[in-house]
Amino acid sequence: MTLHLPDANGTLRAYEPRTEPLATTPGAPFTSRTVFSAAHVVADPYADVSPDSPAAVDWDATLAFRRHLWSHGLGVAEAMDTAQRGMGLDWAGAAELIRRSAAEARSAGGRIACGVGTDQLTAPATLAEVRQAYEEQLALVEESGAQAILMASRALAAAARGPEDYLEVYGHLLRQAAEPVVLHWLGPMFDPALEGYWGSPDLDAATDTFLEVIAAHPDKVDGIKVSLLDAQREIDLRRRLPQGVRCYTGDDFHYPELIAGDDQGFSHALLGIFDPLGPLAAEAVRVLDTGNTEGFRALLDPTVELSRHLFQAPTRFYKTGVVLLAWLAGHQSHFTMVGGLQSARSLPHFARAYELADGLGLFPDPKLAEDRMRTLLDLYGVTR
Repeated sequence: MTLHLPDANGTLRAYEPRTEPLATTPGAPFTSRTVFSAAHVVADPYADVSPDSPAAVDWDATLAFRRHLWSHGLGVAEAMDTAQRGMGLDWAGAAELIRRSAAEARSAGGRIACGVGTDQLTAPATLAEVRQAYEEQLALVEESGAQAILMASRALAAAARGPEDYLEVYGHLLRQAAEPVVLHWLGPMFDPALEGYWGSPDLDAATDTFLEVIAAHPDKVDGIKVSLLDAQREIDLRRRLPQGVRCYTGDDFHYPELIAGDDQGFSHALLGIFDPLGPLAAEAVRVLDTGNTEGFRALLDPTVELSRHLFQAPTRFYKTGVVLLAWLAGHQSHFTMVGGLQSARSLPHFARAYELADGLGLFPDPKLAEDRMRTLLDLYGVTR
């Protein structure tokens, strides 16, 4: 049953698919770490839409995937970058997603936090308009009963003149928040429009401003999510946080070491890679709950090669690999994405993603994944 997979040089290599999946079992939430998976959305493949049309979402499949994550004890970070916010999913679609997922979370008893941004602004905006947009989204998330994640704003990055504008906008929002929120620092490798966030392209200066926001309102900040792909910077930052403010790693390159931590602390997790890794990641954190750090690393360290592959530059297109793996794993019936982003990666990229995921035992039905990979290869004209 050999597969012939194309590589970046245009040649085919033989690959023998795995026959048995990794054994994982659903379970309760964790005791040693708080862990969120940033979940993707499933497009409606029958919708007659174009890449610049409003998103057409398959709600049944999208919510079923969230139930899958909750069943393994993971929290769901909803309407985040992984759900294609600003890359196919507009505010109207995100608002509907938040409402539906929050209701589903209540029904399933699952933990949920939802992204609050300013993506209803489609033209250059003033700081007052940025605040109003944030306020509208914050109100919707709080009304839904979900925890709020204050996402980085392209509109704020464009409108702010310096650190003082970030201090004013975030201070205003934190004073209004009914419950502690998560502050999200998304680096420009994920979204180039966020270059210079917190008022400076100098990351040390930006970090000082970020910490100043938190220090002024520690009772309104549950934690921070850092997505800069710089492990040492995250460690240095979490050591400077006020007592009781958590660090949720968003580093899809170094997450095992950051979650494991050191003698001065550790990171919790809010990760896009925990969408395809959900059951395996949950298994690893349960091992960590017992105090077995070596066992945790033994399970999670081998997944880093897959994560680095999916999140390679241009990093913002990692969603394509995430959805490919969801299709191969049987979580959805098709490989179609909101905004047509299934075309954002190459066939050699898909082939390597399949090979790495299969090697880890991520596919509940390896034969289904193999058959679907053969279908994709046929579609691209790869000879058997």
